Amino acid sequence: MNEDEIRKSIAEVKQGTLTRRSFIRTMAAAGIAAPVASQILLWNDVAMADATLPYKPTKAGGGGPLKILLWQAPTLLNPHFAIGTKDQIASRIFFEPLAGWDKDGNLIPCLAAEIPTKANGSLAADGMSVIWKLKQGVKWHDGKPFTADDVVFTWAYAADLATAAYSTGSYKDITVEKIDDHTVKVLFKAPTPFWADPFVGSVGQILPKHHFGDYAGAKSREAPGNLKPVGTGPYKFVEFKPGDLIRAERNPDYHVNNQPHFDTLEVKGGGDAVSAARTVLQTGEYDYAWNLLVEEEVLKRMEASGKGRVDITPSGNVEFIILNTTDPWTEVDGERSSVKTKHPTLSDPVVRQAFNLLIDREAIQKFIYGRGGIATASFVNQPQQFKSGKLTYAFDVDKANKILDEAGWKRGADGIREKDGKKLKYVFQTSINAPRQKTQAIIKQACQKAGIDIELKSVTASVFFSSDVGNPDTYSKLYCDMEMYNTTQPQPDPERFLNQCVSWEIANKENKWLGRNISRWSDPEADKAYKTAQQELDPVKRAALLIKVNEIFCEANILVPLLSRNIVGAGVNSLMADISGWDVTTWNLGSWYRV
Repeated sequence: MNEDEIRKSIAEVKQGTLTRRSFIRTMAAAGIAAPVASQILLWNDVAMADATLPYKPTKAGGGGPLKILLWQAPTLLNPHFAIGTKDQIASRIFFEPLAGWDKDGNLIPCLAAEIPTKANGSLAADGMSVIWKLKQGVKWHDGKPFTADDVVFTWAYAADLATAAYSTGSYKDITVEKIDDHTVKVLFKAPTPFWADPFVGSVGQILPKHHFGDYAGAKSREAPGNLKPVGTGPYKFVEFKPGDLIRAERNPDYHVNNQPHFDTLEVKGGGDAVSAARTVLQTGEYDYAWNLLVEEEVLKRMEASGKGRVDITPSGNVEFIILNTTDPWTEVDGERSSVKTKHPTLSDPVVRQAFNLLIDREAIQKFIYGRGGIATASFVNQPQQFKSGKLTYAFDVDKANKILDEAGWKRGADGIREKDGKKLKYVFQTSINAPRQKTQAIIKQACQKAGIDIELKSVTASVFFSSDVGNPDTYSKLYCDMEMYNTTQPQPDPERFLNQCVSWEIANKENKWLGRNISRWSDPEADKAYKTAQQELDPVKRAALLIKVNEIFCEANILVPLLSRNIVGAGVNSLMADISGWDVTTWNLGSWYRV
């Protein structure tokens, strides 16, 4: 499909002779993914969709209790400290952004009155600014009005480096001005093609100035609202037991008509993915279970009971391994895995290349993940035009042995390779979960055949994904040689996702390990390509730059992708839930209902 054909189709959508859905399907047939097709319509002044889940209830309330299982238990309720997905999901129950992303990549207004476009005068043609008009009549859970002051405060709060917010990268390089009580203007330092990052989705949740105003900067961790949130969401806070339980009740003043349907909400944490799946699919004790990292065979057996269904939602998430090129066993200035150190063996690119060859991705997909993932060598997999066409994978033990031999890594008497007195012995950590432990075992077995000794370490998920700065076992510390987990792509655009590959986002003691670059590795060419992409308005050139960032990290075998992950959840048959692969599970929680 050429440019003229695309423009003709856009015109037909504007005229009403072609539906949005038909346009997106046509683009998909031409190799343009749905989220990108939606962005094409937006840039050409075609309004976004209004909703993705037909909402049936005619009044708010009356639905009784809604019970959700997050087996990776939340530990805090401030979205700007929520480095783990579980904490982002929990925070979104109470706090809301100006807009969120639906499953088709459409931008859906939440606290915004409308989505900015060039047609309504809110989106600058030069990419230098965007104006957000705020919904009027919205109240915080304590009855105070939501205004532009809260939006401006949230920007200042997240942009302040002393706050050490997980979301700082989305706010530190912009300026936000209040136009009036219900209008703000976001100013960019340079042309910004992907303007829908600040105040959007998981990083965009707005904080009440009157609750957090005295706790900005260095005092940010002392705010009572970190654990007792006052938001604008469909449910009001009742109780929070970190690592265990959240209880909430219907917000009678919610700003969306006839929402929410349920009277109370319980979010239970802890346990494991298998027991969570069983409690929904077999017993029906809970309504929805999140992130079912469970073997395909087990899920199919549970589904056979007929009480619930497994929901598969495509996403940009990826299961991958980080190979640590810093030294996790030497402490410098109060931190291990410091950028001031060098890993004794994984700093050798040949060793990293050999490790990549020892991963049997096809077996991991077929025998463990099933519908939950597709084998990949690319860190970015969705939307398709941002996926590298040159990254490939292979499982080849013989080749791994050959390149290690040639690089001078010789087997010792114990069968473990060594060079200059340094052995290829590693600690490989991940969260406690059956598929991950089985994946670890597959990789360990292959490594043994190449003279690499792997010690497996498993950490309780609620600890591994915690934002606790005092805990050495959190994934952001990377106090090991290699680790495996799933990272989420919260937008139908990989720009923010790829800031995990830039030098200024390196996680360290100074930023309380909330930096997005957990690997600590950086490359000047990746930094340069990323910064250029942030200002490139030509979508084809921009995609090529972001692909380059991805390829640099994957070809260096710093990030070792395993599977392009789908979102796997389970709901009882009566539950209607709106799940998006481009936002957190609770992004549209107010629209959930029971039939």
